[in-house]
Amino acid sequence: MLTEVSEINRKIINSGNKNRLKNKDFSLISSNCNGAFMMHDLDLKFLTPTVNLFFFPNDFIKFVENIDFYLKQKLEFIDDKNYDYPIGKLKDVKIHFMHYKNNEDAEKQWYKRSKRINPKNIFIMMTDRDGCTEEMIRDFDNLPYKNKVIFTNKKYKQYSSAFYIKGFENQSSIGNIFEFKNILGKKYYDDFDYVNWFNNGIK
Repeated sequence: MLTEVSEINRKIINSGNKNRLKNKDFSLISSNCNGAFMMHDLDLKFLTPTVNLFFFPNDFIKFVENIDFYLKQKLEFIDDKNYDYPIGKLKDVKIHFMHYKNNEDAEKQWYKRSKRINPKNIFIMMTDRDGCTEEMIRDFDNLPYKNKVIFTNKKYKQYSSAFYIKGFENQSSIGNIFEFKNILGKKYYDDFDYVNWFNNGIK
């Protein structure tokens, strides 16, 4: 029942956000599914290959630091018995295609969506999950992108790109910020005004 009420209220929130959104042709390069959830809420086409997958922090930082290079590399797949989903590799960067059934589907969607990237309108998003250390947060903060954010479970005032999300202080990292935080339909990532971020990022 609570979920049903939250979903009803979410439709109202999404409608308001879509009306506020002016910048609609951006590419959101995200380390995990949060970016896809935001774009879905805004009813936007995926102009990014980082959908239904995730990177470990070091791999993601390496990928976005030299994204033009890695997007030109052939996507290969490796056998790893520790995972029951496809594991892709671009040179030395691994990609976990956790929501894909097989290599063929993962490869098809990666190349299809990679071609859609708008290089003049890129936003970078990451979270402090999956073994992320403060050193990695610092490395992310130093990336040569104007529009970047890393969501964290505690405050890091020394890093301009770090944004603290309340509710995960007793955990080792941030949790699933795409989940509902209350019956009003708000999700954890709504603490960050991402619509305003997208709108102002191209100035």
